[in-house]
Amino acid sequence: MIARVWHGYTKPEHADAYEAMLKPELLPGISKRKGYKGSYLLRRNSGTEVEFITIMLWESLDAIRTAAGRADYETASIPENGESIWPGSMPKSSHYEIAAVHGIVGFKVG
Repeated sequence: MIARVWHGYTKPEHADAYEAMLKPELLPGISKRKGYKGSYLLRRNSGTEVEFITIMLWESLDAIRTAAGRADYETASIPENGESIWPGSMPKSSHYEIAAVHGIVGFKVG
């Protein structure tokens, strides 16, 4: 199992719009892809900016590569109109093998 982790930052006045873009465009749309296992959307207000982290769970790196549809599967996919409110978005996602899980019912590694 692989976790794809992406960070983005925006100004507090754009945070609700930012979150709205992540929910309907990225997370539910990607859930129809083969190998997708679920996701988390995290939000944290730090005063001068709001940080978002997406953690998408995939069965393998091959599934991520296929879903990305391009050789550079690490590059984040940002919606066309997202650049104006996502100035602090990380251009790349990081990928981690899930080594252990504790306390999540129905979730199995491997």
